[in-house]
Amino acid sequence: MAKKTKAAVTVEPAGTPRMLEHYVNTVRPQLAEAFGRANPHAIPKLEKIVINMGVGVATTEKKYLEEAIGALTQIAGQKPVATLSKAAVSGFKLRENLPIGCKVTLRGRRMYEFLDRLVSLALPRVRDFRGLSSTAFDGHGNYSLGLSEQMVFPEINPDKYSRPQGMHITLVTTARTDDEARQFLRAMGMPLKKDGDAAA
Repeated sequence: MAKKTKAAVTVEPAGTPRMLEHYVNTVRPQLAEAFGRANPHAIPKLEKIVINMGVGVATTEKKYLEEAIGALTQIAGQKPVATLSKAAVSGFKLRENLPIGCKVTLRGRRMYEFLDRLVSLALPRVRDFRGLSSTAFDGHGNYSLGLSEQMVFPEINPDKYSRPQGMHITLVTTARTDDEARQFLRAMGMPLKKDGDAAA
């Protein structure tokens, strides 16, 4: 009886994430034609999304790290892990192995659901938003962007958090080049600017 109850609690929600359906039905055939590849495994796809929050003030104020972990849990839908300092820096009152941030790695269903919310809800709420840089790639098809505050996500209650907390989001793709990744992310709905396409 106890086993059945436990299994019922961990059941995944029914249905396929909207962004995954969009990839399978629209983006993958479109890229297969553009790149001239018949093998679906050779088409760029999203591998994982890593969200990282650096909380420098956590060295003196522990509550801000707890707030960041709470916010990231709400945004990502899973519990983040605390990140520890690697070196001691006396000027910043920083000791080695001190919790100074948190991060979470999303894969599968949660990854596609987060991307959907990022593109359709969070980014349009950024003040004076004019598109994302089209050159923020690492040379291996992975894209990074930064948000200055967690309040752009509608699930965050602004009354619950005492300070704005930025985050760093990295989209890891299977693309072979930055140009392939750029085409893939645009097709997935990422609002990349048109300028700077020549830079890889």
